[in-house]
Amino acid sequence: MNIKREAYLKRIRPFYNKPLIKVLVGQRRVGKSFLLRQIEQEIQSKNPKATVVYIDKEQFKFNFIKDDETLIKYVNEQLSDSAANYLLIDEVQEIRSFEKALRSLLNEGKADIYCTGSNAHIFSSELSTLLSGRHLEFKIHPLSFPEFLEFHKLENNDVSLNYFLKYGGLPFLIHLPKEDAVVFEYLKNIVSTIIFKDVINRYDLRDAAFLDDLILFIADNTGSVFSARKIRDFLKSQFINKSVNSIVNYVKYLEEANIICRVNRKDIQGKKIFEVGTKYYFEDLGIRHALVGFKPQDIQKVLENVVYNHLIFCGYSVSIGKVGEKEIDFVAEKDNERLYIQVAYLLNDETTVQREFGNLDAIRDHYPKFVISMDPLPIDTSYKGIQYMHLKNFLSRCI
Repeated sequence: MNIKREAYLKRIRPFYNKPLIKVLVGQRRVGKSFLLRQIEQEIQSKNPKATVVYIDKEQFKFNFIKDDETLIKYVNEQLSDSAANYLLIDEVQEIRSFEKALRSLLNEGKADIYCTGSNAHIFSSELSTLLSGRHLEFKIHPLSFPEFLEFHKLENNDVSLNYFLKYGGLPFLIHLPKEDAVVFEYLKNIVSTIIFKDVINRYDLRDAAFLDDLILFIADNTGSVFSARKIRDFLKSQFINKSVNSIVNYVKYLEEANIICRVNRKDIQGKKIFEVGTKYYFEDLGIRHALVGFKPQDIQKVLENVVYNHLIFCGYSVSIGKVGEKEIDFVAEKDNERLYIQVAYLLNDETTVQREFGNLDAIRDHYPKFVISMDPLPIDTSYKGIQYMHLKNFLSRCI
């Protein structure tokens, strides 16, 4: 199957054959390798005579490429003197000091370079230090809802939406039956791989048990406002003692492995970023459910998480809004424009309606405002200029 992830390809194509390193970064198994292969196919279709050097560090045959020296030696042996050269490296963080080799190859103009990686810290530190202004980073996410429908060949209906909410958007799920035991066993193994390779090994951590407790706590409190101090106090109640600094560092490691995403709170009127009261959401909902289950009582958390993920997929930067004592679930900003969004499972009583629409009505500007829910209304509608959208409609396009 060769379904193109066009949302990403159209962003990357303008930089084909430009002297910049193109970096695809994201959680393991979100489809970075799949996308890198699609880039390779496009390159070869446009230039059949090109020399493409493809290194997949998850294949044993490339195990000998361990550092910058062995990388440079191998690449130079493969490059052509008479044709355009392209270098594609999958999971480049598995090569020690890879950034030195990439800098050398880029400076010599030997190849057009593309690579993928699973740890955000590597690309925000090592590459930025040596290649400031010489590389572009493209964040790759799990499948969006429209991509999920396309990959799984499903109709856009409530059954498909429920599959998406339960299993998430990792592309490999197309090869598995839609059965909880099978899907969640696969996802648990993905979590174990990420934790071991991108967190424990990467940072040489000794307390793996604490890391397990921490990620379970975050999964159980998805979308809740909390701080490292609050996490510490909860863990103490479970007879687990860790300092606030240790908790801050461990949470950061999970962020850098692209398992969780941090969302800060922001005063809408004063534009102040609050120091405390961060929220965390999961990059993939299926990963969260593999940890703590898919439970009816968590539906509000799940809906907030999927709305957040969709906004990020659509290119928005997202924060939690605050207007006086009222909270706005999401403030989404892109290209000097802004959206305000409230998320509610059902608008089934007047109190809920007044809270969700009233919080948005308290904002004194004219940017678009939306309430997203799963109410079975026949069509999208509006109230006081605030638009209501069914979740399925919201996820089906970028607004």
